[in-house]
Amino acid sequence: MPLTRFVADALGVVTICLVAILVLLGLLCILYSFYFRTRVYSQGFIQLGYFSGPWIIRITFILFAIWWGFGEIVRLNLLRHEGRVLNALNLKWQETVCKCYIVSNLGFAEPCLFLTLVFLLRGSLQKTELGTLSQKWNGKTAGCVFLFCLPLFVLQLVVILIGPQFNKDESIVHKLPHYFISTAASAKTKDLDDVALCTYPLLSTIFLGLFSTVLTTYLFWLGRRILNLVINKGLQKRVYTLIFSVSGFFPLRVLLLGLSVLSRPEHFLFETLAFLAFLSLLCCAGVGIFNLVYYPVADSLALKNLQDIEARRRVSDEYNDTTSLIADQNSLEETMGGSSPGRNSLASTKRGSISFRNMERSESSGAFVELSLFSPSQHSTPLGSPQLLGWHMLPAAQVDDGS
Repeated sequence: MPLTRFVADALGVVTICLVAILVLLGLLCILYSFYFRTRVYSQGFIQLGYFSGPWIIRITFILFAIWWGFGEIVRLNLLRHEGRVLNALNLKWQETVCKCYIVSNLGFAEPCLFLTLVFLLRGSLQKTELGTLSQKWNGKTAGCVFLFCLPLFVLQLVVILIGPQFNKDESIVHKLPHYFISTAASAKTKDLDDVALCTYPLLSTIFLGLFSTVLTTYLFWLGRRILNLVINKGLQKRVYTLIFSVSGFFPLRVLLLGLSVLSRPEHFLFETLAFLAFLSLLCCAGVGIFNLVYYPVADSLALKNLQDIEARRRVSDEYNDTTSLIADQNSLEETMGGSSPGRNSLASTKRGSISFRNMERSESSGAFVELSLFSPSQHSTPLGSPQLLGWHMLPAAQVDDGS
């Protein structure tokens, strides 16, 4: 089947290129996060530490995506042909590689990837002393991710290790079909050597599908709470994009992997389904990296720049006001000669004193996450500044402790 073999190799090359782009994007976002954290603490913008609080979990999210991408490269048939990397291994070791791929990606990388995404969204709804502002939040979240991933990881190990032994037991009458527990299918090369091509056990896909159903349901509930608090249309669009991409692409991947049992590796149907399943999760991971890592850092740097501009504007206004007050006072003394202090005070009030202008700027108190944490000493929105991204702070009575 030379045509199918060519299609499989072409899809393998495209897969490697897309994974390389994902890795490059992830590394750039990691460097961007470190750059933002360095800028915040080196220049004294401690209030912006709220936005850099989950930096460890953000980087962990990217590392899970990179881990998953490398696993997708390992399972490619392209590496098992004559003269390729995995072709040097014997058949048993090639089957072991396929088993490790199922446990690593379907049992660990993918569940941890989406659990990390959910915890990043959930952290924004917690109290400031419990959420991403807490010093212990990153460690607790990492522990929860591994803990919630453990059941699925164990189930995948059971399918890989115990499933084949279950079918070998001659005392069992009703045995499972091979595609329920098979992780590899043997094929012949041009030199008539046996190679093991990775497949997706149906039981592994079913367990992943159950996990996907629970996670998607919780994500819809979590997204509904976030959307009720969002105050900016741009951020609202990001939340919609993130929720619907995860809720759509993750179940779609599970469905495509389940349908892959209808064909064998290096057949056109199998290779197409496997590539589309890879592409769906790749898009989901890319959307998550942009919305959970890149955009929050970019918005935080924009807030810092706004604070710099506002600080310079205030210094300039104070200088102009002081100069104007001195000039007005000198002018009044020259023209009226010994005026009373009350008249000078009246003139400066008409002109608009510094304290009066500051009082005007603080008329509208902010109740947003960014404003209340961005400047703890001044809960106000500067006049003429653009609308900030964010959502309202939750009252203490509305936020459950640790839920």
